[in-house]
Amino acid sequence: MAKIVAEHPGEQYNPLYYYGGVGIGKTHLLEGIHRDVRQNYPDWQVMSLTAEAFGNYYTKALYEKSLPAFRKKFRAVDVLIVDDIDFLDAKKGFQEEFCHTIQELISYGRQVVLAADRHPRMLTHLRPELSTRFLSGLVTRLESPDLETRREIVRRHTDKLSLPVTDDAIDFVATKFSRNVRELIGAINCLQTYHHMTKRMVGITATREILRDLERDCLKIVRTSDIQHAVCNLFGVQPEDLISAKRSRNLSQPRMLAMYLSRQWTQAAYHEIGKQYGGRNHSTVMSAEKRMKQMLERNESIQISTRKWSAQEIVSTLEEQLQVG
Repeated sequence: MAKIVAEHPGEQYNPLYYYGGVGIGKTHLLEGIHRDVRQNYPDWQVMSLTAEAFGNYYTKALYEKSLPAFRKKFRAVDVLIVDDIDFLDAKKGFQEEFCHTIQELISYGRQVVLAADRHPRMLTHLRPELSTRFLSGLVTRLESPDLETRREIVRRHTDKLSLPVTDDAIDFVATKFSRNVRELIGAINCLQTYHHMTKRMVGITATREILRDLERDCLKIVRTSDIQHAVCNLFGVQPEDLISAKRSRNLSQPRMLAMYLSRQWTQAAYHEIGKQYGGRNHSTVMSAEKRMKQMLERNESIQISTRKWSAQEIVSTLEEQLQVG
């Protein structure tokens, strides 16, 4: 899709919306689209920025009473590329202006490319008209690179650095640092430092020794409180309600999901989890885990605010948040 958009901006996939976890290449992909469009259409106006920068420009225009100039600046471009769209969530003033901006661009056949950590429907404080505008184009999830892709990333980066490293050392890095590209690059930089200091070929023994601490530090320790915080933010409920005795559907589903994730991501036993969810017994936690597994197997939906979303997408979104903290 990125190649098609760069070669034929505004003709299809408009807006193009990428989403996925931190460090998997969203910004890099946007930079590639920006570069290729500039090469293919050197006379076009192409703007690339973050949603926060857009908000800052808008705030400055309000303060200086220069909104007409601001709107002319953003609505006259041929291609608008905006990263970190999550920043707009719950910022109603920015959302309204951004919505009008991309609506006008798209209506004139100008290309809009966006990136965020979450699917538009997971931005629970987004204006419906803005969310539906995002959904009217193409929404694409970017996954963490698989093992073979990680091997190739490590191999290319070590070649770029002229770093002498054995194949088994490359395999070790690609296997142990699997969550995102940034971890891979950090590991390679550690090996590069070792090579500069010793002038030696980097083998598997040295790699294990050098990266032992980094590997340990990259293992995210997740607590039940982290899970509760993530679930409450997504569903818009209060932590005290999540662990209360209330059984309304808008609380029972996020509570069930939080218990399930607590079993998946912590070492806590059933009775320990129950204790942290308002003193419930172990059978309640076991039932929640079983029910959540069934929902995932059947690809059932869960209600968030006024919208429904698949259980698998919600779990994936929460797990990504737990991984990055």
